[in-house]
Amino acid sequence: MPHSIQSHLRLRILYDEHIAIGPGKAELLEAIQRTGSISQAAKSMNMSYRRAWQLVDTMNQCFASALVETQTGGTHGGGAVVTPIGQQILQSFREMEQHAKQSMESYVAQISQHLKA
Repeated sequence: MPHSIQSHLRLRILYDEHIAIGPGKAELLEAIQRTGSISQAAKSMNMSYRRAWQLVDTMNQCFASALVETQTGGTHGGGAVVTPIGQQILQSFREMEQHAKQSMESYVAQISQHLKA
């Protein structure tokens, strides 16, 4: 049976001891964009609302401008939007992940040549 060779990379941007943005927070931002709600985003990720809110709060505290803005309930209910700066941060992070993964490929190939058959 042939062996499976995989590489795994998890990038994070730290601000002091806090993860300002990482794969989980990027996924949360994408879910908020999709659903328009922190609560619905959390449900779609099998995460508690409290945890999702903590992650959003950490992101908003780390950056000079909020990445997510919320509206309290009313006739149309509450909601959340990823701000333009949040969208920019998300896009930059995803591009950074892609570039890092591409730059790893040749190294993974070199190392893979020396793994047991």
